[in-house]
Amino acid sequence: MSQYRLGAGDKIAIKVYGEEQLSVETRLPDVGTISYPFLGEVKLVGLTLSEVEALIYEGLRGDYLVNPSVSVTMVEYRPFFIDGEVKKPGGYPYQPGLSVNKAAALAGGYTERASKSDIQIIRDMGNGKQTLEVAVSSMIQPGDIITVNQRFF
Repeated sequence: MSQYRLGAGDKIAIKVYGEEQLSVETRLPDVGTISYPFLGEVKLVGLTLSEVEALIYEGLRGDYLVNPSVSVTMVEYRPFFIDGEVKKPGGYPYQPGLSVNKAAALAGGYTERASKSDIQIIRDMGNGKQTLEVAVSSMIQPGDIITVNQRFF
């Protein structure tokens, strides 16, 4: 997920080798900015991990460090949510490689009334939320809201 864009709720680790006071682990707040030593408020929501690395590198290079070695890693993705015709609707920790079917399994499985052909995902596309009609094999993303609709007999 190298093109994955960070969102509120994601937890990342910023490490600057040899500079313990510049290494932080943080969960991104709803406002999307964190306070980082020497750089102040830095907006990270919407950026990829490599864009965050470049931002921190450029901010520290020069005045503070000659050639900082910066790495940014994902510690924990923001949760996804599943509701509708599943046995235990709610929020669950995201893990890479989750399909709608696997997400439903985490939520206790489908109910008897679930329509496996009528599933929607509300996904934040960076420029607003979008509703997608998906199949049970579709891959989900962190922050997705999955709705399994009821089937009609």
